[in-house]
Amino acid sequence: MKRILQFFCLLIFTSSFSQSTDFVKENYTKIDTTITMRDGIKLYTIIYMPKDQSEKYPFLMERTPYSVRPYGKNNYARRLGPNKELMNEKYIFVYQDVRGRYMSEGHNLEMTPYIPDKKDKTQVDESSDTYDTIDWLLKNISNNNGRVGLYGISYPGFYATTSLPGAHPAIKAVSPQAPVTDEFIGDDANHNGAFFLLDNFMFMNYFGKERNGPTENYGSSMFDGNNNDVYHFFLNMGPVKNTQSAQYFNNRSYIWNEYLAHDTYDNYWQKRNIRTHLKNIKIPTLVVGGWFDAEDLFGSLHTYLAIEKQSPVNKNFLVMGPWTHGAWGRDGWNAFGTYDFGSNTSQYFQDSLQTTFFNYYLKDKGSFDATKATAFETGTNQWRHFNQWPPANETEVNYYFNTGHQLSKEKSISKNSSDQYISDPSNPVPYTAQVQGRRNNEYMVEDQNFAASRNDVLVYESPVLNEDMTIAGPILADLYTSISTTDADFIVKLIDVVPADEINQANPTKDPVSGDFQRLVRAEVMRGKFRNNYVHPEPFVPGKISEVKINLNDVCHTFKKGHKIMVQVQSSWFPLVDMNPQKFMRIPDANENDFQKSTIHIYHDENHASKIVLPVLN
Repeated sequence: MKRILQFFCLLIFTSSFSQSTDFVKENYTKIDTTITMRDGIKLYTIIYMPKDQSEKYPFLMERTPYSVRPYGKNNYARRLGPNKELMNEKYIFVYQDVRGRYMSEGHNLEMTPYIPDKKDKTQVDESSDTYDTIDWLLKNISNNNGRVGLYGISYPGFYATTSLPGAHPAIKAVSPQAPVTDEFIGDDANHNGAFFLLDNFMFMNYFGKERNGPTENYGSSMFDGNNNDVYHFFLNMGPVKNTQSAQYFNNRSYIWNEYLAHDTYDNYWQKRNIRTHLKNIKIPTLVVGGWFDAEDLFGSLHTYLAIEKQSPVNKNFLVMGPWTHGAWGRDGWNAFGTYDFGSNTSQYFQDSLQTTFFNYYLKDKGSFDATKATAFETGTNQWRHFNQWPPANETEVNYYFNTGHQLSKEKSISKNSSDQYISDPSNPVPYTAQVQGRRNNEYMVEDQNFAASRNDVLVYESPVLNEDMTIAGPILADLYTSISTTDADFIVKLIDVVPADEINQANPTKDPVSGDFQRLVRAEVMRGKFRNNYVHPEPFVPGKISEVKINLNDVCHTFKKGHKIMVQVQSSWFPLVDMNPQKFMRIPDANENDFQKSTIHIYHDENHASKIVLPVLN
């Protein structure tokens, strides 16, 4: 989930690479302090200063809602900074509990809205808190060179992004990594208005807990959410409103309450879309994300694009690797699921991109000559370098749904052709074949045979490819549909069909795969009522054909010769996404008797040519 799950946050902070606390103690002096913001609120801040005073050092700062522990002047972190090389390089490392979290004063807001034209000292946001912190550091921490860099992964990535509008002039480099960006359109809370139930329920159990004041520990979670099978756990729970029962949230989480209260793209969500404020940015930015990030893939791509569009002269760089959420911060990342990448991709990023970026812009050391976009190409296991993203040398190629469940470059000439399935809320399509008590990260690359075998999933498959085909950029699914009810969800999956002998040969230690391996490349959901407008949802007219366009997040992937391209269409993705009652209504208010079956038609005739549009590299 956003914002990196707590255990992973602590992993990142304390042990991403093997390092004794002795190194930090021997080389850094630790300061625990509070810094007063313009409205009088004090934010708890920990500073590690190099003991070597032979040169002046820049600041490298991370602001976080996940605790800057360990607290106390004699308790040292095992590591500093985003990677080992930067720690060894020596920076003044700064960690801060953001407003209203852990040891800082004040009240925490979910993705604090940016205030562009502040009238007085009472109007504060994350930009002003960052500004005030930097002002204090420059005046009170000796032996600094007057330059500041910021970084962060997930929610800390959001705080890095918020330093850009209204930036302090000392900020010279910022790296938002998997930053939470727009929680209604594409990040953890919702995708295209569809609520991501599994992640949010588990995450808010501890993160959404209220506190009475500064604390080192929030204590236990609000309820026991442990189970061995999330599919049946949530199926038995029933409608989303049941999460507010006495045994679960019971209105104790202010963020959960806000999520359920704001089920359209209203002012609450719009104010929290940081993209609209990334204008006239003049600070070099290194935006980082992972192709297999189940939480904030959208945030990385769209933060970069927002800066490109609204700050075209800025030195803005994008790095996309074969990583899950934050995996670029680990010591090693050579494989994931059935993928073997053939090299340590996280080390490449840390050494060749992250370290050189900060060293160059904060220390005038070396050079930073990366192209605008550096992307790992899955399927061929190679790093690609582009002068822009999406790449300029690509062509949109339509693959049309056709009779006989074919996927073809040729549009159907049929006068009336469609396929249908029945979407049943009592038997939703699972998002994974695995039975687990938590989110299965590997679903991002999982074999989709388990879904293809169901009668409520449509499958369209291309002929065997005669040559390699590389796609790079965003994907569009364009569906023509009619439904028997007034609402439904639509999930579209793009799949690389790998011959069975190839996948088994490449992964001899894996369980044998029967038949071709349907490796998921990208998938996305659209809550149907938002097909035309996120602010003003519209019901479907039962039986009337409607167009539903779904933007799938970008990829950089090669379908190899001998493989096939597959598309799957379904109307549930449970419990990753909450179940749509398939009735036009406020879903957080739905009762058990509101849920109903819907007959879904997907059309593929000459006038209603459903298709997927792929960005093919020339």
